Amino acid sequence: MALKADRIEESTDISYFYNAGTATRGGVVCLDAVNASGASMDQGANKVAYAEATAVAATPSVPVGVLLNDVVDKDLTRTHLNQYKDEVQKGGKVTVMTRGQVTTSNITGTPVPGEVAYADETTAGNITNASALFGAGSVSGQMAVGRFLSGKDADGYAKVSVNLPNHGA
Repeated sequence: MALKADRIEESTDISYFYNAGTATRGGVVCLDAVNASGASMDQGANKVAYAEATAVAATPSVPVGVLLNDVVDKDLTRTHLNQYKDEVQKGGKVTVMTRGQVTTSNITGTPVPGEVAYADETTAGNITNASALFGAGSVSGQMAVGRFLSGKDADGYAKVSVNLPNHGA
């Protein structure tokens, strides 16, 4: 599990679909900028996914928030989704936290409390304290998602304050 129950959810969004395979909750998802369109709650083109290093060169990613569901790919004729684990079938709607605090293990680097937290495009879904510019056309701070409230503990978890959307660019 990459996300602990110790969290404060100030704002969540349920208007996005996740169709990029399976995913574990606790990482930062980014817009699928190529297909995103429309403002409708059920607009199937509004998709999010963990950023991948292969997509970095093409277009800069836009972080949306922290994924709060596990995305699975199950044969639903043989089994059902585990509602106690908050599972969502691949291609379904996911819950994304846009503002609040989470304790997650999806961390790269060695964060220090108070440092700016960035979405890490080189490691899908992770949060990092590296402030390098990412992607073609990225601007400083575009990948900022919030601040670290703690360093990593012995199990690799850190507390992060998330505040998106980031209008700083």
